Amino acid sequence: MGYTRKLAIRNYIVEGILILASLLIILPLLILIFGSFKTSAEVLSFSLKLPEKWQFANYVRVFEEGGLSRAFLNSVWITGISSIINIVASSAASFILARRETKVAGTIYMYFFMGLIAPMSVITTIRVVQWMGFYGSITSVILIYAALNTAFSVFLYSGFIKTIPKALDEVAFLEGASVFGVFFRIVTPLILPVNATVAIMVFMSVWNDITIPVYFLTDSSTWTMPLSIYNFYGKYSRDWNLIFANLVLTSLPVFILYLFGQKYIVSGLTAGAVKG
Repeated sequence: MGYTRKLAIRNYIVEGILILASLLIILPLLILIFGSFKTSAEVLSFSLKLPEKWQFANYVRVFEEGGLSRAFLNSVWITGISSIINIVASSAASFILARRETKVAGTIYMYFFMGLIAPMSVITTIRVVQWMGFYGSITSVILIYAALNTAFSVFLYSGFIKTIPKALDEVAFLEGASVFGVFFRIVTPLILPVNATVAIMVFMSVWNDITIPVYFLTDSSTWTMPLSIYNFYGKYSRDWNLIFANLVLTSLPVFILYLFGQKYIVSGLTAGAVKG
């Protein structure tokens, strides 16, 4: 048996394993989607069988009784603002760290890098937010999300900015540009692929999270989409069709974003890992 044939057989085996592994995700997802269109009695079988009659009214009921319009706006507001803050702060910090090859810059970079490993201390963070006076508000959640994703963002930005020649900075400085001018006019247009990657990754991380809203959002009017599922389950724990519909509506924005932005995720992660 030749090398080419062995390689082809190995590829077929790997593809078969990957297909079987993907079924672990696809099958429960199909059960979720089909179940969201079934009746409360029919959904209890948790099978892949198509609904006898498609109950589109489930989504209307969930949207009206679950308060999803308000939760959707809260999620968009929190996710959007925290992503913008994260992108601006992380890219600016990474630019300075990547251009200054000093021990202090290296130490600060390692401090950011430790954020990828060190877990968040919820109790300590609650005490800090209470001391600052905005515990229970959307502002606290936005700032916490922006800070939690800073370590990953700095890691990507630093790796990519190091690939940008310093000669571009020097030419801009000779022409009278300031540090801010170099960053916004020279570096920012070049890091657009990483900006897209960070925006998508932060969006998915923030949108799907339920831990931070549970601890830091005390008013139900500020709850996000994932937290609305938790509340909805408490009211309709026996109506799995409605719970499934709620889950589908909550997951849909992330699914659409990932579907159209997956190429930016791959390219951005590759670009940011060159010298990271």
